[in-house]
Amino acid sequence: MLKPVQLGGLTVGNNLWMSPLCGVTDIPFRALVKEQGAGLVHTQMVSCAALVRGGDSGRTREIMALAPDEGPVGIQLFGCDPAEMAESARQAQAAGAQVVSLNFGCPVPKVVKHNGGSALLKEPATVQAVTAAVASATPLPVVPKIRLGWDAGSVNAVEIARRIEQAGAAAIVVHGRTRAQGYGGRADWAAIAAVKKAVSIPVIGNGDLFTPQDIALQLEQSGVDGVMLGRGAMGNPWLFSRALALLGGEGDPGAPSAEGRVGALLRHTAMAHSRRGRQALAEMRKHSMWYLKGLPGAAERRRELNATLDFGEITTILESYAQWLREHPEAVAADREASFAVPGAGEAGFEEAV
Repeated sequence: MLKPVQLGGLTVGNNLWMSPLCGVTDIPFRALVKEQGAGLVHTQMVSCAALVRGGDSGRTREIMALAPDEGPVGIQLFGCDPAEMAESARQAQAAGAQVVSLNFGCPVPKVVKHNGGSALLKEPATVQAVTAAVASATPLPVVPKIRLGWDAGSVNAVEIARRIEQAGAAAIVVHGRTRAQGYGGRADWAAIAAVKKAVSIPVIGNGDLFTPQDIALQLEQSGVDGVMLGRGAMGNPWLFSRALALLGGEGDPGAPSAEGRVGALLRHTAMAHSRRGRQALAEMRKHSMWYLKGLPGAAERRRELNATLDFGEITTILESYAQWLREHPEAVAADREASFAVPGAGEAGFEEAV
């Protein structure tokens, strides 16, 4: 079940990938999941209209920025105009991407109302035209991401997947929900398996992968070529290394200690601060919630962290908290897994972006 994935001329070392997530998958986050073994990572999604027309060039260029040594990495694009998407793909290639990811699955209203993301699931011909335009514009592998359909009455993932294959895509990622579902209910992995049977290009499954056991089960039962992790890796980059160990026959080493989670948050914060300064510290508040949720005394620590944007104070708070955890092992839940939270729609800082 653990295997490389061939995307045109690019061989991705393993089939556990990190999904693009708005407000999450920046350079520090990508570095952390890459350290834990993610085979492929992605930027946050980039608006092709902003990129080509220059309406938000500063922020857009920042999202597209890549670290020199982080590959393989994909830049994810969204839009509905084939020409703009093609030009954006050329710019993604120039920026250093090894993969061009196309977002046909984002359910966020501000994206959908401009006929982007999952809105295009209602227009299979446009999905095909956009994919073909991008595939013709760049030699990089093109990997669209879709949902099952717009709603329960218009599930068309198999049709769209076939059109995407015909358009020259190297692989396809399928999230097992419709746009109408958002993140409610359960991902339908049987529907993802149906897509796998319908096309010959690699199919990567996505949805409700929160434990190494979830990953192993869905790889086995659905027959997909790989999986893309999303919410399960937020505040939990170890999901990759644990799943890799399980799939590699070594067994799941288990969740990290409470102290280890605080230490990882401190390191993540330092990396973000080094790159973007005070602005990054404000953005790290949501990550603090995910790393610390369920730990003893976490609510008070989060209140302290939310009250300051001083890196020295944040460091002191987290170092003190780690020391307290070392000195009070009885306060730490015996079941490390139980304290891992799954960030969901509606939680502060999480945007439904994939």
